[in-house]
Amino acid sequence: MEDRAALLAALRLQLDFGADEALDDAPAGLRANAAIAAAPVWAPGPAPASAPGSAPGTSTRPTPPGASEAAALAAAATTLDALRDAMRGFTGSTLHQTATELVFADGVPGAPVMLVGDAPGADEDRQGLPFLGPAGRLLDQMLASIGVSRATNAYLTNILPWRPPGNRSPTEQELALFLPFLRRHVVLARPRLLVLLGGTAAKTVLGRRDSISRLRGKWSEVEFEPSKVLPVLVTLHPANLTPTPLAKREAWADWLMLHRRMNEG
Repeated sequence: MEDRAALLAALRLQLDFGADEALDDAPAGLRANAAIAAAPVWAPGPAPASAPGSAPGTSTRPTPPGASEAAALAAAATTLDALRDAMRGFTGSTLHQTATELVFADGVPGAPVMLVGDAPGADEDRQGLPFLGPAGRLLDQMLASIGVSRATNAYLTNILPWRPPGNRSPTEQELALFLPFLRRHVVLARPRLLVLLGGTAAKTVLGRRDSISRLRGKWSEVEFEPSKVLPVLVTLHPANLTPTPLAKREAWADWLMLHRRMNEG
């Protein structure tokens, strides 16, 4: 009965997203029906670093104080445990002074898919895990509908490991300060594909200032270290999915792109 309830819940979610076509020729697990959209082909995108004279839409943020320390600590970490310790001991930011728990990651290191958001919220701050609460449950449902789970084949984190006070939005300086840790995190976690959830994460990692509507639904290539180039997909953050059919359909089209890419080769 529990399996039947889970399947029905997944089907309701997909119907809510406007599903009108099956993912596969036959159902498999929670992958029942899914919406189909004309997905863009592979489109190489900009590297995250930017420089004067870069193309319109790219970012030229100044280097924040403490960035050198962050870069050095990140580069010295050779394991995920060492990276967690380095982030916990980093003194270049005051965010830890108002937060409860360091929110490092959840899921399976080495999983084929790594998902990155911007910052923890109140639920995450209390438990020390990313993507909890209503947004986290919605994310888990969407992932399950394409056969992905943080328990088996996904790895989740945020750019900031500490919740900003009052649940405010992260500043550009804070995001830039912790970006070296995120880049090292990606290298050490060894995913095959990276998914950026929301405009803040997308703009920070890609080094772009374009709106989420222009960034989402496209594959880019991002170099995280020499010879470490990953395909990166931008999609809407689950916390920002309103009850409007358009937003849900757009998000579902992105998850279908991820599903197809995971099953290539």
